[in-house]
Amino acid sequence: MAANPIHLAIPALDELAREIWDQGNDFFPATSFQISNINGGTGATNVIPGTLDVLFNFRFSTELTERQLRERTEAILDKYPIEYEAEWNLSGQPFLTAKGDLVEAALKSISKITGLDSELSTAGGTSDGRFIAPMGTQVVELGPINESIHRVDENVSIADLDVLTAIYQNILQELLN
Repeated sequence: MAANPIHLAIPALDELAREIWDQGNDFFPATSFQISNINGGTGATNVIPGTLDVLFNFRFSTELTERQLRERTEAILDKYPIEYEAEWNLSGQPFLTAKGDLVEAALKSISKITGLDSELSTAGGTSDGRFIAPMGTQVVELGPINESIHRVDENVSIADLDVLTAIYQNILQELLN
């Protein structure tokens, strides 16, 4: 006779996961809903859980605002026979830096030091630039190759650090000239 919150939540979570939030844009992929943790029950096989905790996040583009994501999420949840409480935490807004002196100096320096034409991209993942960009400051993130990022034995080549140091130095020279 009990209502299993896991069973009740599955259709709502499925709809949230399948929702097309936006199409992305030239700089960002489409927004996605990502469930990172689900916890319900006591560990016993014969007890219906009283609650379900779901931890999720949005990897969102500049096509949507935090408010739009909240409203659309709650509208989907409200369609289902579930009681829920949502605690929202915004870790940072997506941002873009328009071409300017810093971007141009970085592109020029990368080409000069490596001989490579670089591509501007927002594909690097979560960025600490999200704390600087709201101040109106240009933000460019440029670092070592991510081949081993977030893995066991994460490492960076000393040779890559030498190249990066030369690029940084050249960027400063470009900006100061």
